[in-house]
Amino acid sequence: MYALTHLASEEMENPLLPPMPELVIGIVAFLIVFLFLGKKLLPNINKVLEERRAAIEGGMEQAKAAKDEAQQVLEDYRAQLADARHEAARLRQEAQEQGVTMIAEMRAEGQRQRDEIVAAGHAQVEADRKAAAAALRQDVGRLAIDLASRIVGESLQDQARQSRTVDRFLDALEEQPAAVTKAEATR
Repeated sequence: MYALTHLASEEMENPLLPPMPELVIGIVAFLIVFLFLGKKLLPNINKVLEERRAAIEGGMEQAKAAKDEAQQVLEDYRAQLADARHEAARLRQEAQEQGVTMIAEMRAEGQRQRDEIVAAGHAQVEADRKAAAAALRQDVGRLAIDLASRIVGESLQDQARQSRTVDRFLDALEEQPAAVTKAEATR
């Protein structure tokens, strides 16, 4: 009978619930572990988590500051690059203007030198023409005197007479082409 009552009393108890003394000991042990973890381990975990959160936030702030600084450096670089481009364009323009000015100056100098050379050439030609005319006048005069001496049969050694005779002869020769040119012009 004892076995039956024992079985009957066991049937009445819930098999999912542990016996009451074990349940009390389990709850007390759980509270001890919970309090130990709450007092000792939880602050350390919270401290580590807080340090990690601060490090992450600090890293994000540093990254943001580095990004802002990099953006500023990039803008400065672009501004400097734009200034350098403007300066290069200005220098190129100045060089072109100086080149045009130098070419104009060199052309003017070349023109001046050419004019000087041409003027000197004209002066030289005129001087040579006058020298040749004077030499020709003397040669023609001598030949004319020799010829006149032979034709007339008397000596024309008098210098003044020679000079007058040569001058008259040459003046007559110079007037003939002018008279021919005027006659051709009236036709």
